[in-house]
Amino acid sequence: MRVEIWSDIACPWCYVGKARFEKGLAGFAHRDEVEVVHRSFELDPGRAKGDTGQVLDMLAQKYGRTVEEARGMEANVAANAQAEGLGYRTEGRDHGSTFDIHRLLHLAKARGRQDELLTLVYRANFAEERSVFDDVVLAGLAVEAGLDADEARAVLADPEAYAADVRADEREASELGANAVPFFVFDRRYGISGGQPAEVFVQALEQAWKDRQATRLTQVGGDAEACDADGACEVPQVEVSDQRV
Repeated sequence: MRVEIWSDIACPWCYVGKARFEKGLAGFAHRDEVEVVHRSFELDPGRAKGDTGQVLDMLAQKYGRTVEEARGMEANVAANAQAEGLGYRTEGRDHGSTFDIHRLLHLAKARGRQDELLTLVYRANFAEERSVFDDVVLAGLAVEAGLDADEARAVLADPEAYAADVRADEREASELGANAVPFFVFDRRYGISGGQPAEVFVQALEQAWKDRQATRLTQVGGDAEACDADGACEVPQVEVSDQRV
């Protein structure tokens, strides 16, 4: 069975959702027969390379909030991340174009190191004092993930390298009706939006495994925290413990 996950490095709920999905996958009896593929989705596709700024300032401007209110929003996400054992810095993080990151992730996919690189980039962006919008930092992360340094630098230097792959992922997301990330698709049969609790992913995996004859993509699970196509990542006022497949 294949699980495809559309996500963006700039999306905090993608970071949290990845951890929750992996926890759910660990509890799935057929986990060794599940292939996980990460696909590209840019929350801010029009942002130019090199145009970076502080996350708190971006949130305040996007939602018409004060910086202090934006800090509170970040604290909400941090609490969810920390509950999953993830580090999360609420101060000092920057925000920029993720296009080059997605291109490099496609190189990593071709070399069988996609999940390793994605994990490192998420950690650097949300938990560490490293900017993933700096080519030197990004190339270093690629090496940490097991990629060749020269090959990684060559991809970053060539704006066309793997660009078509990124765009193809984004077109496919649109065709599937994905308007928020993270977006999980199970064997092209079932879809889940948002950073659902781990038990929802277990149920979705079991449901998709049992019903392998279905051909239509069906949404399962209730609403959960996500970042929409306009880059909005607010925390909805719902009790996630009440959500079920």
